[in-house]
Amino acid sequence: MQFPFQLDPAKEFDCVGFGTNAVDYLIRVPQYPEFNSKIELSGYTLAPGGEIATTMVGLTRLGLQTAYIGRFGDDHLGEIGRTSLVDEGVNISYAETVPDTRTQIAFIIVDQQNGERTVIWEREANLAYSQSDAPTEIVKRGKVLHFTPHDTAACLEMAIAAKAGGAIVSADIDNLFDGIEGLLPFIDILVASSEFPERLTGITDKREALSAIHEKYGCAVTGLTLGEQGSLLYCAGEFIETYGFEVPGGCKDTTGAGDSFRVGLLYGLLTGQSVEDSARTANAVAALKCRAVGARTSLPNAIELDSFLK
Repeated sequence: MQFPFQLDPAKEFDCVGFGTNAVDYLIRVPQYPEFNSKIELSGYTLAPGGEIATTMVGLTRLGLQTAYIGRFGDDHLGEIGRTSLVDEGVNISYAETVPDTRTQIAFIIVDQQNGERTVIWEREANLAYSQSDAPTEIVKRGKVLHFTPHDTAACLEMAIAAKAGGAIVSADIDNLFDGIEGLLPFIDILVASSEFPERLTGITDKREALSAIHEKYGCAVTGLTLGEQGSLLYCAGEFIETYGFEVPGGCKDTTGAGDSFRVGLLYGLLTGQSVEDSARTANAVAALKCRAVGARTSLPNAIELDSFLK
């Protein structure tokens, strides 16, 4: 099955990302600590992350042209975040540095037994975009706009401008945000965490929930990431269930695995793959990402991905 979209080959960027960047403190422990206990850590790592910044890095490593729109603080961590994108080749000409503000951070506890993580994060209010300051001009230069709806009103403005300019709108959603129901009709590709459809619709059956989202809001592709179990997509009246891959060498860290899935899915769309092959590619990118600690550390390049899929 082919994606029900037409991409504009004349666009400058394959994908424009709008949303979160962060710097992560990844703390590795032998097992997740019990409440009111003490545990010695096995090690810790400082690494750039954030859903959208990570997705743009992943697409760039696979050879696509990307741009990132977001806000950094004017602290040392902000410099780490900006430099990490520039070094990867992501265009950040529309990114901003906010004075007297700390860059978004996350403290992430990684269980060494299985690589599963718990995220504790902070994002200062100054980093948010309002509806009036959404930088809509750049989205007209991309084939795809991909965002997280933390700043829902700004995302709505971006989505409207993107669709008016002939771009496909993709969203990474893991929670209910104020105004989300007004934004959903402007989203073409909605890939959510496994719990989101039930939160939105009240329907416990995952397939029924995805179908209901499509029927109510018109999202052409709706889907779920299911961790090591793979993914479930709904498109053109059909469900596409794709099983996950084993992580080479064992799972070290699941931080950013969902972002990596979006990398693979959008890569498939942008390179002309079928929906089925794109889902398989998405699961492969997510598995390869989990080889090492950090959201971006082991995101693959095109040669690695092709070899793994073969």
